[in-house]
Amino acid sequence: MESRHAIREAAFQALFALATNPEADKDAVYAEVLPQDTEVPAYLTTLVEGVLSKQADLDAALTPQLKKGWTLSRLTKPDLIILRLGLYEIRYEEAMPEAAAINEAINLAKRYSDDQSAKFVNGILANFIQATPQA
Repeated sequence: MESRHAIREAAFQALFALATNPEADKDAVYAEVLPQDTEVPAYLTTLVEGVLSKQADLDAALTPQLKKGWTLSRLTKPDLIILRLGLYEIRYEEAMPEAAAINEAINLAKRYSDDQSAKFVNGILANFIQATPQA
């Protein structure tokens, strides 16, 4: 597993599995989402651990971006996980260009949700780039 795209997809799958079963053993989850006999990439654990450790902060930042009357609990689980993952990369992965983080999140939404979700993810995450002061 070499590409960041493949690692990000595995991170999404691991985060989805852990959201469904928070008591699951992470090593077992990683074994499920990675090809057989693949060593767990460092970036995979960075993403999964990062999103889990910053989840409250990510959710607090995402909530005001939702339409009036909406809460995070109304979002589909894939959309919420994709938003958390994308926002984590925008905020905490300095080597990741913000536009690339959004593009990757859109691709995940297209694959694991639908085109409407992809537009939704794009709209929400784009707000974080616009809100970030440029150097």
